[in-house]
Amino acid sequence: MLEPLDRPLTSSWGPVLTGIVVGILAPVLVRLGNPGNMGICVACFTRDIAGALGLHRAGVVQYLRPEILGLLLGSFGASLLFREYRPRSGSAPVVRFFLGFFAMIGALIFLGCPWRAYLRLSGGDLTALGGIAGLLAGIGLGIGFLWNGFNLGRAHPSTRASGYVMPLITVGLLALLVAAPLMGRTPDGDATGPIFFSLKGPGSQHAPLLVALGVGLLVGWMGQRSRFCTVGAFRDLMMLKDPHLFRGIAALIVAAAATNLALGQFHLGTTGQPVAHTNHLWNFLGMVLSGLAFTLAGGCPGRQFILSGEGDGDSAVFVLGMLVGAAAAHNFTLASSAKGPTPYVLGAWIVGMLFCLAVGFLNRRENV
Repeated sequence: MLEPLDRPLTSSWGPVLTGIVVGILAPVLVRLGNPGNMGICVACFTRDIAGALGLHRAGVVQYLRPEILGLLLGSFGASLLFREYRPRSGSAPVVRFFLGFFAMIGALIFLGCPWRAYLRLSGGDLTALGGIAGLLAGIGLGIGFLWNGFNLGRAHPSTRASGYVMPLITVGLLALLVAAPLMGRTPDGDATGPIFFSLKGPGSQHAPLLVALGVGLLVGWMGQRSRFCTVGAFRDLMMLKDPHLFRGIAALIVAAAATNLALGQFHLGTTGQPVAHTNHLWNFLGMVLSGLAFTLAGGCPGRQFILSGEGDGDSAVFVLGMLVGAAAAHNFTLASSAKGPTPYVLGAWIVGMLFCLAVGFLNRRENV
């Protein structure tokens, strides 16, 4: 019964349809309460989840974002229904964890993932151009390793039960979001935790829960069926001359720009943009690190969540690395703010680049 509806998503036009839906719904989420130019940002929203779990204590970025929970659950449901739920794991899990860790460090220097980079541009934020240029440079570095035989090894089939872990954790987080239990006390005697919610700042800005969850479920479903990926798009375009994923990015940008214009949310310029800074060099360098890490790991952060929903344990490890990386970025004062990057980013960026370059060089077939 669902086959006629599913056929367009699994065709070469599937990424375009997914890009259009993301491009329309992300600005709508902003209108309904999400932070500006951040209708759906996988990196920023994972950072908010880390804060909500108390992994960092930056009080302005703490919220269990239902869009991210829906993204994974939507993919899980689609993979079950269409018999593409295939648990597998075992491809260099520790390496993938730290690729996720450093991908998040880079993204929080820029203040956004690839999805948000395009959404920022679609809202008129010209500071996103440096980040997009850096993303392309990082992907280009990763492609260089792929051309020279880079491979983290083959994943192996796992038990069906192992693939249920991430969806079950996600359901548990959704229950905590709804219940918002208060199980502890602050030194002043006020009720608190175990889940924390921002009272001001970006973490306090969110669309209604059911709307945000519904958008996440839809995007997760469509992304799973269409293989939508903002990093794989350039990889396939450069390596295989295959533009079908790239058309999804173009569709996202056009649809988001049109929606922002219609909603009065398009503000062209470099100054005064929401949750962004004007240090173009670090916008570029932050996304070089992220782009390289995403390419070596096999996909953008949205794709990693979607694969986690399908039962891919390696992607789940990458996602957990992102979560810990988000906590470290704030605990070690590495995450940028509207004022710009912090004084501590250079050392972390060098360590991250050295790690990713070492992974690229040492995991070529001739070294295996």
